[in-house]
Amino acid sequence: MAKQRKLRSGEIDEIPKAKLTVSNFKKSFRLFSYILPKWKFFLGLFFLAGTATVALGFPVKSGELIGLFGDTSLSAEKAEVEMKKVLVFLIGILLIQGVFSFGRVIMFTQVAENMLFGMRSALFSNLMKLPMGFYSKSHASELNSRISADINVIGEAFTISVAEFIRQSVIVIGGTSALFYYGKGIIALKFLFIIPPIAFITVYFARKIRKFSKELQDKIAQSNVAAGEAISGIANVKSFTNENYEVKRYLNLITLTRQFAYRYGFLRGLFFTFIITCLFGGIIYIIWSLFLLKMQGGIDPYSLGKFLMLSMFVAASIGGLPEQIAAVQRAMGATERVFELIDITGEDIRISENINPKPINGIVEFRNVSFYYPTRPDFSVLKEVSFTGEKGQTIALVGPSGSGKSTIAALILRFYDPIVGTILIDGKESSLFDLTELRQNMAIVPQDVVLFSGTIKENIEYGKPGATTDEIVEAARKANAIQFIESFPQQFDTLVGDRGIQLSGGQRQRIAIARAVLKNPSILILDEATSSLDSESEKIVQEALDNLMQGRTSIVIAHRLSTIRNADKIIVLDHGCVKETGTHEELISIKDGLYKSLCKLQYEINQS
Repeated sequence: MAKQRKLRSGEIDEIPKAKLTVSNFKKSFRLFSYILPKWKFFLGLFFLAGTATVALGFPVKSGELIGLFGDTSLSAEKAEVEMKKVLVFLIGILLIQGVFSFGRVIMFTQVAENMLFGMRSALFSNLMKLPMGFYSKSHASELNSRISADINVIGEAFTISVAEFIRQSVIVIGGTSALFYYGKGIIALKFLFIIPPIAFITVYFARKIRKFSKELQDKIAQSNVAAGEAISGIANVKSFTNENYEVKRYLNLITLTRQFAYRYGFLRGLFFTFIITCLFGGIIYIIWSLFLLKMQGGIDPYSLGKFLMLSMFVAASIGGLPEQIAAVQRAMGATERVFELIDITGEDIRISENINPKPINGIVEFRNVSFYYPTRPDFSVLKEVSFTGEKGQTIALVGPSGSGKSTIAALILRFYDPIVGTILIDGKESSLFDLTELRQNMAIVPQDVVLFSGTIKENIEYGKPGATTDEIVEAARKANAIQFIESFPQQFDTLVGDRGIQLSGGQRQRIAIARAVLKNPSILILDEATSSLDSESEKIVQEALDNLMQGRTSIVIAHRLSTIRNADKIIVLDHGCVKETGTHEELISIKDGLYKSLCKLQYEINQS
């Protein structure tokens, strides 16, 4: 269980790095289409270039301070005057760099936030337009990660990593050129052949250690979860006499943790050994080479000081480059994942607040419809299904589980289109309707009602955004919900909690019915809306449903057959095929009929 949780979190949190190829860079350049206004971006680049350029002046000037200490030809008074000049110059550099840094941060932050706003808007808008076939193949947690984690990675890279990469690259290039000038060539070559490789290896080791540390914490967490589960479920452990099993399971986990900790300690030991011997050894060797050059008169104190300060700046920048490159690669990977979703063609849905749908009569006809889900092309859910529901009729769909009842509802709503056959609405192919207008003439009350974590009023208003308070109250009254709503201290302003957890099942159903009442659809779909309720709640909800169905074409997916005895037409499905069609009286009279056997079975279950 713990392992499963770890894998799931790894899938969400671990964003793959993209390779630094021309193709991937071209894909990432699409980000610039979201940069508004462009002039702020270029002004930010100006400040960035200024920051990096001015930063190079700091080690050069501060190196002169070291030179002053080593210059024995200057008198104390002269040395003090020269030192004051250098200090004033350094303060000036810091002030200028502070102004440039402030400008760079402000410009890049504004540009990045505008870019992220545009990307979030485009991504979420397209997600809302994607068909149900897409969601049947996708995990909600992964999609939520794209919206949050991926775009945050892009934002951080744009505001921090890219800027730091450019700044450090300028320092490395400019600083290296200065090193050759002040180090008389030979010392600079020694520096380049020793320090950068050591810095890269150090960064590599550090990243490996961080990765091992994270994995060690995950393994510790697994053992903690196992211990917690055993303790919290101690009644089950003892009733099944599984004490030995739990002890063994925990010992196996902590044994793996110990073995991994040994490897982690070995890697840390290698890391510290490398730092002490190679890194500091390399620095000592460079300083010794500089000392020998100075003793031979090949370098003056000022050049020596500048070389030392520049070498520290360049080494620090070289050490920071791999981390910034890795961040840029992660951002490129995140960019690719986000644009994958933005580029998926969605349904032809109009996102607008001012859509006045043309009313339809609600005549529904299936002509030889066959269908399979995109995720299961080898399994036919519906096979040549045909039926007609006239305006205002109640059409009941019954049959064993998996017979295709809910699939018919999904096809009517055009969550999917039939593979073979035609679905007609008012004699017109449903695929020829404006999809937004078609669905605005429909409403569904599902078995498992999902409420949004807001107030009761907001959840009812979801059926008709912008509805008046009087309309919402009237919808609640027609749904038999007004009584329990007004019993709450905050009435319509009562918070329902996450997914409506603060309400009972019957209350959630009546809120869903009120939502459908407010929408005032021509076609109503009831997907086993009372199957999970107790008898008392079912009676209240059924009354509300009966009120809601009046004057509408109602497609009722029935679990309890007693609720559809008065349906105008009952369609009996089995393995995706229509086996029987008729009224309750007609079907119950069929000898050895499927509907009759279902009724008999349900009656026997109720009597037992």
